[in-house]
Amino acid sequence: MDLALLRTFVTVHRAGSFTRAAALLGLSQPAVTSQIRTLERQLGRPLFLRQARGVTPTTIGDELAHKAAPHLDALVEIAETGLDDESSLRSLHLAGPPEFTAERALPALTELTSEEGPQFALRASFGNAEEVLEGLAAGHHDLAISTARPRGALLTATPLCDEEHVLVAAPLWAERIGPGAPGRNGANALKEVPVVEVHESLPFVSRYWASVYDSRPAAPGSVIVPDLRAVLACAAAGAGLAVLPRYLCVTALERGEVVALHDPPVPPLRTYFLVVRTGTLAMPHITRAHEWLLRSASTWV
Repeated sequence: MDLALLRTFVTVHRAGSFTRAAALLGLSQPAVTSQIRTLERQLGRPLFLRQARGVTPTTIGDELAHKAAPHLDALVEIAETGLDDESSLRSLHLAGPPEFTAERALPALTELTSEEGPQFALRASFGNAEEVLEGLAAGHHDLAISTARPRGALLTATPLCDEEHVLVAAPLWAERIGPGAPGRNGANALKEVPVVEVHESLPFVSRYWASVYDSRPAAPGSVIVPDLRAVLACAAAGAGLAVLPRYLCVTALERGEVVALHDPPVPPLRTYFLVVRTGTLAMPHITRAHEWLLRSASTWV
């Protein structure tokens, strides 16, 4: 059986789409379709059911993928290891949310390259969960950090860390509200305080209100800026309250630039996932970065 046909088959099986598989393989869609038909003729069985949006593997298709994929991944690992030498520095393309990637992931990976010598050339891009997962699936990135766990067989996600969300404001707002007021009176004590957020839909504040107060925020956004670091700066300047990841505002809290308005017994959390295309952990430079980020995350607070 032709290994090229099996490689195309496994890629289609993981991608769930001839079009997406073609992009990952660098082939045209007709070429991918032709290869799958050739393999189906050789086996005498259909491997996929064609649907309006992508394809679904048949029972035979699932069985073949289960048997073939680990061996193909092992061959990729052998090939990549054989090509990996000191004169060939691979590029690692990382994508993730701008604040977390800049504050957490990039310093960790930079530490890896500085302490042990260059392991790879690092390239980074920013985007929301949908954007980075779509880019990863299309082959534009090697590794993605996402707050959404992807579905399907094409992408494999590993929990990276949880971030705690903190309700903060400048000290002047804490003085106006009064000590411990949000804890005693819930959201009512905060309904007149302006809100600083990353989007008009108030994603961070709404999630906090639903988790802690079982309600919706009353005040609309007074300042909307599409970066949590800018949200922190505006909140520290007195623009209003904000909900921020603790890692991002811990220094400002220690300096007294902002104060926590409430300390709930169970703070809201959000999980980050480290995501790769299934099978690409066979590549040494991706595996190294993946393992290093998981190890680094265990020390983040």
